[in-house]
Amino acid sequence: MTLSRRNFLKGSVATAIAANGLTLFPAGKVFASDTITIPSATHYGPFKAVVKGGTLIGVQPINDVDPFPTEMLTKGVLSRTYSDTRIKYPMVRKSLLEDPLGDHNPHLRGKEPFVRVDWDTAIALTAFCIARTVEKHGNEAVFSSSYGGWSHCGVNRPQTLQGRFFNLIGGQSICAGDYSAGASEVILPHVIGDMEVYSPQTAWEIVEKNTEVVLLIGCDPWKTNRVEFRVADHSMQKHWEAFKEKGIKFVSINPQQTQTDKAVSSEMINIRPNTDTALFTAMSYHLYKTGQHDKAYIDKYTVGFDKYLAYLIGDEDGVVKTPEWAEEITGLPAAKIKELAELCVTKRTQIAAGWALQRADHGEMIHWSIINFAAIAGKIGKPGEGAGFSWHYGNGGMPASGKRMPIGLSQGRNPITKTCPVVMVSDMLKNPGKAYTRDGSNLTLPKAKLIYNAGNNLLSHQQDTNELIKALNDNIDTIICHEPWWCATAKYSDIVLPTTTTLERDDISSGGTYSNNKIYAMRQVIEPVGESLDDYEIFSRLAFMFNVHKEFTEGKTMYQHVKASYEASDATDDFKTFWQNGIAHVSTPAAANSFVRHGDFYADPIKNPLHTPSGKIELYSSTIAGFKANSCPPMPQWIPPFEWLGNAKKGQVHVLSPHPWMRLHSQMANADVNSYESVDGRQIVLINKKDAEERGVKDGDVVEVYNDRGVLLAGARITAEAMPGVIYIHEGAWLQLDSKGRCNSGSINMLTSSQPTSGLAQATSANTCLAYFKKCTDAETPNQAYTPAKVVKSDFKVDIWSLQLGKRLKAVAAESGPEQSPGEKLFYGSCTLCHAAPHPSDFTYKQWKGITNSMFPRAGLNEKDRNLVLDFLQKNAKKG
Repeated sequence: MTLSRRNFLKGSVATAIAANGLTLFPAGKVFASDTITIPSATHYGPFKAVVKGGTLIGVQPINDVDPFPTEMLTKGVLSRTYSDTRIKYPMVRKSLLEDPLGDHNPHLRGKEPFVRVDWDTAIALTAFCIARTVEKHGNEAVFSSSYGGWSHCGVNRPQTLQGRFFNLIGGQSICAGDYSAGASEVILPHVIGDMEVYSPQTAWEIVEKNTEVVLLIGCDPWKTNRVEFRVADHSMQKHWEAFKEKGIKFVSINPQQTQTDKAVSSEMINIRPNTDTALFTAMSYHLYKTGQHDKAYIDKYTVGFDKYLAYLIGDEDGVVKTPEWAEEITGLPAAKIKELAELCVTKRTQIAAGWALQRADHGEMIHWSIINFAAIAGKIGKPGEGAGFSWHYGNGGMPASGKRMPIGLSQGRNPITKTCPVVMVSDMLKNPGKAYTRDGSNLTLPKAKLIYNAGNNLLSHQQDTNELIKALNDNIDTIICHEPWWCATAKYSDIVLPTTTTLERDDISSGGTYSNNKIYAMRQVIEPVGESLDDYEIFSRLAFMFNVHKEFTEGKTMYQHVKASYEASDATDDFKTFWQNGIAHVSTPAAANSFVRHGDFYADPIKNPLHTPSGKIELYSSTIAGFKANSCPPMPQWIPPFEWLGNAKKGQVHVLSPHPWMRLHSQMANADVNSYESVDGRQIVLINKKDAEERGVKDGDVVEVYNDRGVLLAGARITAEAMPGVIYIHEGAWLQLDSKGRCNSGSINMLTSSQPTSGLAQATSANTCLAYFKKCTDAETPNQAYTPAKVVKSDFKVDIWSLQLGKRLKAVAAESGPEQSPGEKLFYGSCTLCHAAPHPSDFTYKQWKGITNSMFPRAGLNEKDRNLVLDFLQKNAKKG
């Protein structure tokens, strides 16, 4: 069921809207005196909100700073603000409300109705559940699933504020790593001294002047640069179009032709999913066998070639890694593999690899194998050449200002050191305290009893949904959720605290993940819908209950924090001018246009070594060898995934779950623009014509996709762009289970596996997935994922005194920790916005130096601040 205009407020102003915001209010539109415009910003771009009578009636793009406003901004923001799915009041699941001291019937989550309560009751019950958990099990039992911080683009994100609150009362166990690039962010610091996946790329000007070939590998910048963790620049397209006009050749290795491929006329090479490691292994072998490897480069800039060569020529396993060997694995002709290797070595080639590649079994091997090939070909560090893993994000190639940006409230140091890799959440719930390894450390999973979720849709992100729901219901006493909308996570929670959207609160952000050349005011546009509160206010009230209100707020309102944040930046406008205009520009030095990724290392590897143990590119890692991590060899090797087309049963297809076109993960799924992703309200599944015909499926049919982990219903979209044997279901659809346990909405994680990549990174292998599909003839109802949860009235009144809150809160009060050093404040305030704050001991100091080399420009820290952070990390990093 596609959302319609009935989702807007039923008031006279809103019902008069007859078209989308862009059509009604183009940039430069002058309004009558009863209509005002207020500058603000989102992940989808900066804008001016058009407000009449206190109601948002349109979104006006700012074309001089956003050359490519998307419909997610011009339509979606307006649509979802007044959606029927808004949670307007505090809600408590009926069983918990009526027996807070007894059995909460967790098996009824997702089925039982909610009861509206007032804020005093909601805060009291929330404080009670936290205090009871800490009292009985300790702070480790409070687990933060607030993983992403993608809920809005301001510096004071929900998960940051959550960390700040809980760290003041003794801490919480947290997630480690991420779903985006979890395998590579662990392996690549050992290989090339930086995470790479979050690093700035060679400047566009250098590529345009020097590059002859761009090799896209699972990379679709046209789509994925539409959104950003901060405020999207939308400046990429014009540069890539200039690359094409210049005559740069584009080659795309991908099972699907992407929007980027169409825009730049890529030569398509369709490859079997999860086999890229075999391809680049064979390409490396071919360069060696034909004498086209760059021996001088290998000797000067790398270590471990002798060991890697032994693997290539089969000394280890008796298998020579020839193009003919790779043909059987990848499905690509050996002649094409040789041609591709020779094209890359004879032309100035920039490799642009996407993150999706490494979301696979043994994902650590994939980007590593690309780096090994690029090094053997003598490419890394040369102008317009090498391997980059962030071209598809943050407008890779965008020159960076290097200036100080606003930073948010510090989370502070977490007294609890227990972490859980994101993909292991279900495993943690089923096996509390289980031993595991990650990045060479021997660890144990937290013993969680309460899940606190702010700004994240856990039931959309996490793989193997059925496993997750059972694990939650079997092992977790309480789930507390901050959420503006009735997404699946809210529906499966026990206490739901309605939060404001970005339009209903003040915050501040910056332009671009890498550019850092603009600062945006995220001004409040409208009054909160219903009784929703912003996360700062909610955690402030909880902080009052736990007697840490002064420490949490520092005696300031959010507006005052925003003002202080701006004034600590390198912006030159005074705050009043900035707040009125909504934007402050920050200059970018001309030298930024000449940036070459690893250029300093290439120019002088002695003076500018990489932050690896050897200071060079490690084709073989002695450090990884010493870890003896399960399923992670010390050099990139082809290891067959647990599921792939090479072991598929008759009728099975490989299922990939790329990023959607009109959503940011699960955000915008409840907006009108989601119609681009749906057939009759269900998530689309892209199917090759041949596969569809074999199963009697036609365009627009409801399709049932299934494997041993679960079943979903999706709308068939037949396309010639997908290769046979592979189907595509975009991630992010909301969950709704029918009576047979099938997701009626098309949520991909009904099918994906929670098996980690290996014992090194413990990252997601979501794109390693086989399933069957067939035409569905027994869909029970239209998709109901985008309808509110059932709410009933109850005469039951919670006896606050019976909860013994005073006694419980006093019993769990945390002692004040040591005062944070300036470097610690900067680290937790500006360098950990992406996810839950990592512990300094997660990496060695040498690794931190490599990681912060890319992190500091994104954080916008000046030289003085960088040194303070490095001093803090040097004292607290992992030894080794």
